[in-house]
Amino acid sequence: MNKYVLLLIFCLGVAGQIVAQPGKEVNPKDTAKAAVPPKPGINDKIKSSKKHTGLFTVYQDTVTGSVQLYVKKNQLNKEFIYQSFSISGPTQLYLNQSMHRNTVVFGFRKKFDKIEIVEPNINFYYDKNNAVSKAANVDHATAIAVSEKIVAEDSTGYLIAADGFLLSEKFDPIRPVPNPGMPPGAMFNLGNLNPAKSKYELIRSYPENTDVVVELAYDNPMPMNGGGKDITDARYNTIKMQHSFIAMPDNDYTPRFDDPRVGYFTTEVDDLTSTSVTPFRDVIHRWHLKKKDPSAALSEPVTPITFWVENTTPVELRPIIIEAGLKWNEAFEKAGFKNAVVMKQMPDDADWDPADIRYNVIRWVSSSVQTYGAIGPCFTNPRTGQILGSDITVEWRSAAGSPVIQEDIFNLLGNNAFSTQDENLQLQNIRNHHATCNLAHELSMQLGLGVIAAQLLYDDAVEQAAVVTEAHKQFLYYLILHEMGHTLGLNHNMKASTILSPAEVHNKELTRRVGLMGSVMDYPSINLAADKSKQGDYYTTKAGPYDIWAIQYGYTPFSQGEETAGLEKILSRSGEPYLTFGNDADDMRGIGGGIDPRVMVNDMSGDMAVYAEERYKLVSTMIPKLQSRIVTSGKSYQKLISSYNLLNNQRNIMTNALANYIGGVFVERAFPGTEVDGKKPYTPVSSAYQKKVMSILSKYIFAPDAFKTDEALYPYLQTQRRGFNLFGGTEDPKPQNIAAGLHNNALGRILNPVTLQRINNTGLYGNTYGVVDVMNDLTDAVFKADINTPVNIFRKNLQNRFTDGLISIFAGSTTSGYDYASKAAALATIQKIKTMLNTNLNIGGVDARAHKAALLFKINKALEVK
Repeated sequence: MNKYVLLLIFCLGVAGQIVAQPGKEVNPKDTAKAAVPPKPGINDKIKSSKKHTGLFTVYQDTVTGSVQLYVKKNQLNKEFIYQSFSISGPTQLYLNQSMHRNTVVFGFRKKFDKIEIVEPNINFYYDKNNAVSKAANVDHATAIAVSEKIVAEDSTGYLIAADGFLLSEKFDPIRPVPNPGMPPGAMFNLGNLNPAKSKYELIRSYPENTDVVVELAYDNPMPMNGGGKDITDARYNTIKMQHSFIAMPDNDYTPRFDDPRVGYFTTEVDDLTSTSVTPFRDVIHRWHLKKKDPSAALSEPVTPITFWVENTTPVELRPIIIEAGLKWNEAFEKAGFKNAVVMKQMPDDADWDPADIRYNVIRWVSSSVQTYGAIGPCFTNPRTGQILGSDITVEWRSAAGSPVIQEDIFNLLGNNAFSTQDENLQLQNIRNHHATCNLAHELSMQLGLGVIAAQLLYDDAVEQAAVVTEAHKQFLYYLILHEMGHTLGLNHNMKASTILSPAEVHNKELTRRVGLMGSVMDYPSINLAADKSKQGDYYTTKAGPYDIWAIQYGYTPFSQGEETAGLEKILSRSGEPYLTFGNDADDMRGIGGGIDPRVMVNDMSGDMAVYAEERYKLVSTMIPKLQSRIVTSGKSYQKLISSYNLLNNQRNIMTNALANYIGGVFVERAFPGTEVDGKKPYTPVSSAYQKKVMSILSKYIFAPDAFKTDEALYPYLQTQRRGFNLFGGTEDPKPQNIAAGLHNNALGRILNPVTLQRINNTGLYGNTYGVVDVMNDLTDAVFKADINTPVNIFRKNLQNRFTDGLISIFAGSTTSGYDYASKAAALATIQKIKTMLNTNLNIGGVDARAHKAALLFKINKALEVK
């Protein structure tokens, strides 16, 4: 037999024996597996990466910069907190340093070969003892923010790519949504995110939090708005953001629920298993304070609220900032805590970053465009309201005072600005802070008035310096007290400045014992006395009675089962005058908003009519002195015009505050059974007081000689030229516009449809100063004084605007918001004006006759059309 055939038979036989061996059967699937290379493990995917270990383990490729996130299996289906911060960006888009932005609860879940980041809906509460709770959240689906394919896994977790959600806007929609009503280019536009140019700045990971700072790049090839000076090139913008991933606190913190009688920031929660008319479980924002000694009436906390004064703070101001912060301890002592607030100075060689969320800091910045003066935001656990961290940011220029008067501050204070705790502090190096706190801007303008008052009312330079020194020191105290109040959970109390009488606000013994105001959470006018010998404190420098009471409500610890009764005992005091409260939701700074005139910014004392009249007189005394005291030889007139505008702004502030009393309603929020002196929830401002306010407005705003003191200044109100800053307009002074602004503010508030409707409504429960009365008194104020004499330009404009307003009320569309009674009153007033003009048509000279004839023509035409 052929030897090759024999060899083949032998091989086949051997092969057959191999296959036939028991237990050695070959599986085709094993053959297929042997052909596929093994799946890469996590170590293969992180070979060139730097590892950051903490709450989450983050791997960053040292070559490409790309980031991967390792999610442990025991971290799945658990809740965490996400918090975003802007680190730097266009200030006009509120992307300044340390702006607290988006806060959400999130969690990881595995679906097949992907890891999802989901956000649960936390707006609702279900009582587990109610069967309805079995249907919890059936209509409230979670939001899937991220879905990433698993790159690799091991026995304890999963590795996913993170660039897609960290170098993106998935967690925080940074670009503002354009307002459809705004013309193209009206708002600065970042453009579109360019992931290829975006990158990582810093990664920090600690046991309780992981922070990732990114620089996001935006391209806008054809910008229609170049932005401000803070925009280097409108085509290419970068924003630095911090993503902070925080462990959900696992502690014995007990949420405390909101009450409308006291003002805390809250997280709103609706109880969907409640049949109450107020099914609210809104939790207030507060720190987790526990007594070291629960049995002690006064105990230090286990963990105090610690703030670090950042090393960006001017050295000479640091002691004041620390002192101001510690002033809050008086309030916490009433809640049972000693040294609840601790203030520390950040050393220049600190080995920690102020952006680390584990540190609460007070930092100072100097922005080219100031969207705020100072802010004191905090971030919380949305589930409970527990405050987890906070920062206060102060704008350099606002804290130095309004740019209008900074030079005056430096000149007046010299090298011995403050003396506090035996330290001489120097201000010569000071140069130059919504959704939310504009206090610093308001305070700066008010401080500007204080500096000008020192220069105009005091002849001695030493006295001037002493006034500015004290006013600025109190200004800084108030600024820090206010912003720190926000970080403790308190919102604004715009009613607090009304607790004392005009005489009491200058009683230092009283104001330093009780406070100048009920709360430091108001926006007050600087407290200036017309008689400098009676000058009191300029600002309050301690927590007020309301602040102490509010901290008691928010922070007093109670034994188990005693909280409800304990809190009700505290809240039962809400009707006390010093504890009066009204926040931004109630305030009347906007025309047509709010109803209680006491809830207002830039006011002072419980008798605004008296206080405002004193301020009008003070401004009229100061304006004639501006040219001789403010103008400096060899310099431009810019400081003169800036100072004049500042004084006119005081007229505007007083006018706004006064006009709100016409048709105003006093609001009390005490619950039944806790009222003081039988006060009702709503009480219209008395007719006598409304008429008093009207007479003051008539004398200082509407009268023919209201701006007589200003006339000598008009030829000198010259803006300093800088390059082409005068391009597109004329530089001549425009006194008509200044007067018109004051007139329009007063008339706009009084004749607003909301105000007139309220006057008619309050006639049903106590108001006797009706719309016809208001319009008659306005007519006398606007026309009577010069009905038979020459009419100056201010009054001509005023009379035309008032007449136009009445015609608009009467002849306007049915959707204008004016009720029928107001329309009728407007018609009666127009007819009264017509009679007055006809009766006195030929009196006052040719110019006055032309003016009256034009008004009559306008009135007759409007009446014919109607």
